[in-house]
Order: sequence, then structure tokens, then C-alpha cells
Amino acid sequence: MGGHRPEVWCSDHYSAQQGHADAHHTCLAHLARDVAYADEASADILPSRLKLWLHRAFALADGIGTLAASTLARKCRALERSLDAVLATPTSCDLARALQRKFRRARDQLLTFAYWSGLVEATNNACERALRPAVIQRNTTNGYRAMWAAEGEADIRTVVDTARLGPETNAFKTILQTVSA
Repeated sequence: MGGHRPEVWCSDHYSAQQGHADAHHTCLAHLARDVAYADEASADILPSRLKLWLHRAFALADGIGTLAASTLARKCRALERSLDAVLATPTSCDLARALQRKFRRARDQLLTFAYWSGLVEATNNACERALRPAVIQRNTTNGYRAMWAAEGEADIRTVVDTARLGPETNAFKTILQTVSA
């Protein structure tokens, strides 16, 4: 990342993606997908409780810009308490236990979007949408014949997409700075 260290890193909790920033946020959309599968495949109540918790977390994310700091803090504490109760629930279902372990590992990274309001979203969907053109390009051309071409496109896309994130950053100026460096 060329020495760049973002304030917050949002990912789907792969261990290789830990430690790249001051704070880390685990994408709630990826967890919601796993919870939905367990809710459909299991008769256990725990996945349903996690589904309701995620629903409350997404509702908080949707309205975060309209909340006073004290209200946001109160809602975060309530979500943390309710998650503690869900994670303490005994279960005999393997899927539910796996979800509990996953949520416990990511416990401190689930509400980062609320603590870093405006800097990170509850999901990494925006990042995944930014990657989509590169994936389509790779799929329609059967990839690249030379590694330098793949790396070059990845570098250009990274610079342009990163430049777009900053409100006062000019993508063209950033490309020129990168090429001249």
C-alpha cells in the first residue's frame, strides 16, 4: 500500500486483512449472508437472534447521520449488550456454534462503522462495486497474458478509486503524482 495506512479497514474478517489500519471493521453483509444460511438450514433459535441483531445494526447504520452523539452511543451500548446475550446463549447446533465463534472473533469490529461514523460503512459493498469492473474485464478477456499488465491495471484502478474517496482530491492529479514518483 506504498506506506499508506488508512484510519479504518473494512473487510470480511480474513486474518490476512488484519492490522492494515488503526481500526478494523468486519463487513456485516458477509456475516448476514452466513446468518441467513444458518437460519434456513437450522432449527436452532440462535441464527434468528443474530439475524435480528444484524437488522438492528443495519437500521443504526441507515440512520447514523441523523443521530445525536449521545443517542448513537446509547444505541451502540444496547447493541453490544444484546450481542453479549446472544453470544452467551447455549446451543447444540454446529452451524450456530460456528456463527457464535465467528461473531466472537469479530466482536470488537462489528460496530466500528458507528464509532467512525462517516468514515466507514456497515458493509464493504462500495469496495466490492469498485472491484466489479476489474472482475468483468478479467472474465471477458480470460485474464492477462503478462503479469505486468494485470499489475498495471490494478495499480491504476487503485490510485483512481482511492483518489475518488477524498473530497478534495483530484484523480488526474493523483495519477500524475503516482506516475512521476
